Amino acid sequence: DAGSSVEEMEFNWDEYLEDTGATAAPHGSFKHVDTSLQNGFAPGMKLEVAVKSDQNTYWVATIITTCGQLLLLRYDGYGEDRKADFWCDIMTADLHPIGWCKQNKKILKVPEGIKDKIPDQEEFLQRVLKGAYSAPANLLEGLHRGKNPLDLIAPGSRLELQNIRDSLEAWIVNVVENVGGRLKLRYEGLEDCDKFDQWLFYLDPFLHQVGWAAQHGYSLQPPSAIRSLKSEADWQEILKKVKEEEEESSVPTDLFKDKPVIGVHSFSEGMKLEAVDPVAPFVISPATVLKVFNEKYFMIEIDDLRADRTTRQSYICHVNTAGIFPVQWSLKNGLHLSPPPGYPGQDFDWADYLKQCGAEAAPQSCFPSLTSDHGFKENMKLEAVNPVDPEEVCIATVTKLKDSYLWLQLEGSKKPVPECIVSVESMNIFPVGWCETNGYQLRPPRKAIVNKQKKIAVVQPEKQILSSRTVHDGLKNQELNSSDSVVINGKYCCPKIYFNHRCFSGPYLNKGRIAELPQSVGPGNCVLVLKEVLTLLINAAYKPSRVLRELQLDEEAAWHGHGETLKAKYKGKSYRATVEVVRTADRVADFCRKTCIKLECCPNLFGPQMVLDKCSENCSVLTKTKYTHYYGKRKNKRIGRPPGGHSNLEVAMKKPNKRRKRRKHFFVHKKKRSSTSVDNTPAGSPQSEVSEKKSLSSSPTQSELSHSLAQDRDKRKRKLRTFSFSDDENKPPSPKDIKMEVAEKLQLDSNPLEWSVADVVRFLKSTDCAPLARIFLDQEIDGQALLLLTLPTVQECMDLKLGPAIKLCHHIERVKLAFYQQFAN
Repeated sequence: DAGSSVEEMEFNWDEYLEDTGATAAPHGSFKHVDTSLQNGFAPGMKLEVAVKSDQNTYWVATIITTCGQLLLLRYDGYGEDRKADFWCDIMTADLHPIGWCKQNKKILKVPEGIKDKIPDQEEFLQRVLKGAYSAPANLLEGLHRGKNPLDLIAPGSRLELQNIRDSLEAWIVNVVENVGGRLKLRYEGLEDCDKFDQWLFYLDPFLHQVGWAAQHGYSLQPPSAIRSLKSEADWQEILKKVKEEEEESSVPTDLFKDKPVIGVHSFSEGMKLEAVDPVAPFVISPATVLKVFNEKYFMIEIDDLRADRTTRQSYICHVNTAGIFPVQWSLKNGLHLSPPPGYPGQDFDWADYLKQCGAEAAPQSCFPSLTSDHGFKENMKLEAVNPVDPEEVCIATVTKLKDSYLWLQLEGSKKPVPECIVSVESMNIFPVGWCETNGYQLRPPRKAIVNKQKKIAVVQPEKQILSSRTVHDGLKNQELNSSDSVVINGKYCCPKIYFNHRCFSGPYLNKGRIAELPQSVGPGNCVLVLKEVLTLLINAAYKPSRVLRELQLDEEAAWHGHGETLKAKYKGKSYRATVEVVRTADRVADFCRKTCIKLECCPNLFGPQMVLDKCSENCSVLTKTKYTHYYGKRKNKRIGRPPGGHSNLEVAMKKPNKRRKRRKHFFVHKKKRSSTSVDNTPAGSPQSEVSEKKSLSSSPTQSELSHSLAQDRDKRKRKLRTFSFSDDENKPPSPKDIKMEVAEKLQLDSNPLEWSVADVVRFLKSTDCAPLARIFLDQEIDGQALLLLTLPTVQECMDLKLGPAIKLCHHIERVKLAFYQQFAN
């Protein structure tokens, strides 16, 4: 009805996830979707490109990233200089595989911009091309040039589909619709009849290019379900017509190169096993191997003991078919096995059943090993095909996991559906946002979460967004600068984002949790991919709320991207903040690098380039302090509410009997500059000077301190930082609660500015704060970092309660005082 259509249009995944408190299944868990986005080009491949300043000469370039039919390239010789990157349209630019110039007697010549860097052209080419991968020739030349392989499966294309009742037979099918690789197929000869239409992902093992059956000795004839609809003569005439039109409707063979390879099975007729009926995947039932066709295919039948049964539930399998298990698998996993219809009694027993049937159980060796390494967890959300009505793609919730199998509860289907059992490698499940990206209607929940009020964001004008048509019509034979925003058909444009686990993780991110992150995320829609990447980073932090605060949108900065709401959970509280992400592929690399620097980690920790052996930033030899010196922030960082404005970081307090969470802002507590106030400034700041001068009788003279601290300030050029606190977390203690006293004067043997992490740990172990030494070791705090620690930062970054934090700061103040007295001059 009209009301429900409005709800469907306004369904919003972000709102829905927030309302349900669930998370989206990671994009990397859907391997078939990942494969469908690959265009055949990959970062690191090399090709020969016409030099812009001299179209008669060429030079070797490396692919930096891909975006549909556009390639971001960099001429070899520019090293890490990103300013020289440029975009090329595969359809119009003069691009060729390595070796083309030599074969066609064209000139390879160093571009003017790097001529002085390459004194010996031949030696340079020999070195950079050694072991290099050339871009595929068939993707740069001919009919398939510049096309995404998936787009070659257009409506009207023909394929061959194996018969699900007899795998030795196949028949031609027409592509009616292609939704992101999910194909609606109609049998050849049934042009106006959709009764027998099927939906299959293009990588399905039973789907092939035209000519496959003849090549492998399989029979090409219509399945029995439709054979009676036409005469044999009509079917032969249809077959003749298909062969005449084969070339114009065919799909490239290499499109199926990533299909799963079907191995050899070891099943025998009569063997018993447990199985899930793919037509109704709601229960696990006893089944029998009914027929073995050859070494690859066999047929199983769901057992039915009723004498008056009229239908048989049988289907073709291969060794990797999902939903077949050895006998007792259900029992071992605490699952219910549904007895065969007609079985006497409710307590099914495999031993009695095998004896009664005179059959043997299929041995464990017949079944592939199952894996639990897939990234899915209970309560995660995804999009899934309704097995009862394959036209429908519904919201799905993971309710249970066993080995490589998920139990999904579908929401919003036209008719209620029981929990479905699917493999984690099923090609009928998709990540959150897949339907929206591919323009397909997702069935929302019956009580859809809608945006009650449309939010309008005023942003600064952006550069013109170039569509593929604009590139073709307006920029023919021109190269695009790397700074231009590019979107291809509004679809997938973000390359894979790699997590380079060996790189320096900085002070905010937990090295152990970073190591547990997936190797990569994407490719896909830029906003969705980057949002997932940032969510993974937030969850990998020592303190997720702190990282969320670092990433939040600076309201005084120019806004050039897309605002996304991200969440963090810490100590039972939920935090939200608006974070800016970029929307186009050409800005992804720069966004990742700047975000890394913002989090004070290696600029290569995550991004579109994979770090294989050694990081180009040489980050492994740097401590936290040294790293901050090279890559740390150079400007005053606002945390919480900026002066004169409001922070967009919010904390949601859990309230019973409330459906929506109440949110509460962080507030900045201004501190009075008094002799008794807590030192909340970097070591060597004026406030530190005053408090120490008044509280310590053994302090150096005012002139000595002023001179040394002025030098230190000039050297470091550090500004004061303002800290924000929630009302109940890290609340700054009042001055009357704290008295910093130094029990005895500390005499140091070496300058703490030169202390290594080991030196700091050794010092702490000599105090009554020895148990805290492990934290300093884990967070790689050296002497310079030690002198910058204050009570609020100790509480916040080390997650210490007030008592231990004060005790620790007591010893840090002793070191600071000794530093000023012994080494400041």
